[in-house]
Formats: sequence, structure tokens, C-alpha cells
Amino acid sequence: MMLLFAIVIGCILGVIFGINAPIIPYTYSGYLAIAIVAALDSVFGGITSVLNKKFDMKIFVSGFFGNAILSILLTYLGQKLNVDIYLAAIVVFVGRMFTNLAIIRRYYIDKLTKRSEKQAKEENS
Repeated sequence: MMLLFAIVIGCILGVIFGINAPIIPYTYSGYLAIAIVAALDSVFGGITSVLNKKFDMKIFVSGFFGNAILSILLTYLGQKLNVDIYLAAIVVFVGRMFTNLAIIRRYYIDKLTKRSEKQAKEENS
């Protein structure tokens, strides 16, 4: 619950500060995009670990910044070599995001199904 609250507050602050923020130059937009994808992967992984009751703040923070930094470095290296290495990072991060989203979705569908079954049993009793 606390993580959800932090995400909502972060989104609100992002919108407020984003309105007044300067526009990111095109040369840096690729770095920012891959860092955002990496950070979102960490957020979905954190939500999944909360649902599995295995959340550890140290692992979350290190993964959040580690993934973002590694993806930025891959993007930089790819630009220097004139190879789109960042596409590999995008494929991996987006694939993991979809996997985590599927786990989150299944968790809540199971929870709602069990709740409705419990209510149906109580009404029949």
C-alpha cells in the first residue's frame, strides 16, 4: 500500500515539475527514454515482489538505479559504435514489464475471483 502511495505521489510531482521543466534536447532523448523504460521495469518488478511478499528496498533501489545506468551506458556505447545496442535493452526490459504485469493481473484476478466466490457462498448459506 505504501508503494502504491509513493507511486501516486511521484506521478503527481512528475506532472507538476514536468510542466515547468525545460525541453530535453533530441541528442539526450534516447538516453532518457531508455532510462525511463528501465525504471518502469524496476517499478513493475517491485510491485510484483510486494505481491509475492518478497520486497526488499535495497534490491529495489539498486535495481532501479543499476538498470537505468546500465541502459544509458549501453545506449552511449551503441551510439559510439553506430550500432543500436539499446534495442536489446528495450526488448529485455519491456519483456520483463509484460511478464510482471501478467503476474500482477493474475494476482488481482485471483483475488477478485476468490472474493466473489466467498460472497456467493455466504449468500447461499
